[in-house]
Amino acid sequence: MIEIYDRRGFTLLLSMAGDTLQGAQLAGAELNDANLVQVDLRQADLSGASLRDADLRLAKLCQAKLGGADLNGANFSKANLEGADLRGAKLLGANLSETELRGATIERKALLTADSREARLEEAIIV
Repeated sequence: MIEIYDRRGFTLLLSMAGDTLQGAQLAGAELNDANLVQVDLRQADLSGASLRDADLRLAKLCQAKLGGADLNGANFSKANLEGADLRGAKLLGANLSETELRGATIERKALLTADSREARLEEAIIV
């Protein structure tokens, strides 16, 4: 059983069967303020999900689908988003510092609204 709580650890946001979130189908999920530090979300579908102010530091999001997701204020510091699809994602105030974005697809206007200092953007597809 996997349980995701808010950053304070008091409010259960999601409970699902299984032992991994790798490849999880979480499209449209409401995970605002979630504690997802170091969580493995490789190849997860988070399309249209709401992760406002979520803590995703050091999370693994390689090949994740984040298209249309609300990521405003989320902290992705040192996370790995290699090959992730962020088209249409909202990133206002998001922390992408030292984030691996190699091969990710991201919109220029969204990238400009986030803190992307020292983000690794080699081979990123900026549309």
